[in-house]
Amino acid sequence: MPNMTLSLPEDVYKIVKAHNEVRWSEIARRAIEDYAKKIALLNAITQDSELTRDDIIALDHKVKAGIQKHYKNKSSQSAERKPDLS
Repeated sequence: MPNMTLSLPEDVYKIVKAHNEVRWSEIARRAIEDYAKKIALLNAITQDSELTRDDIIALDHKVKAGIQKHYKNKSSQSAERKPDLS
C-alpha cells in the first residue's frame, strides 16, 4: 500500500501525540478512502451528464432557495405553536 504524509496544525498534532493509543493512520486512511469513494460515485453519476456548469449553478440556487423557504416556513409555524410562558 502506498504511503502518504500529512501536515497537521500544531494544536491538532499535540492532541494526536498525546494519544498514542489511537491508530491515527487507520482513522486518516478510512476518512480518505470514504471521501474518495464518494468522489468516484459522483464522477460515475455525472460522467454522461449534458448539464453545463451554468446549469448546475442555476439548479444549485433553486435547490438552496427551496430549502431556505422550507425551513423559514417551518420556523414560523413552530413559533406560532409555542405557548406564551410569560
